[in-house]
Amino acid sequence: MTSKRHVQYSRLAADDDDHTMPKEEDLRFAYNPKALDRVPWKSIALAVFLLALGTTLLILSFFILTGHMEGERSQAYGLVTLGILAFLPGFYETRIAYYSWRGAPGYRFSSIPN
Repeated sequence: MTSKRHVQYSRLAADDDDHTMPKEEDLRFAYNPKALDRVPWKSIALAVFLLALGTTLLILSFFILTGHMEGERSQAYGLVTLGILAFLPGFYETRIAYYSWRGAPGYRFSSIPN
């Protein structure tokens, strides 16, 4: 492999910092604690729904596997898979919402995606 030793480099122009706008007006440095404490009700409702759906599917699969309900094992394994896929994100987001509501350190409503 050949090396490119004959490349002509030139200096870049020095960047001048724009001091016309103070940092207080720059949106990157704006901090609004009220915006961080907005409660995302739709996301919490979806999380509670996923938690309830996942719990229901897991209970139904348990009943099918133990023989209390009629059904085949393949149906129960499908319900277990769907129940886990619905339960885990629902539990995670509901836990964040609960701890945020309780005011636990390190938990904020802004951690829940909209």
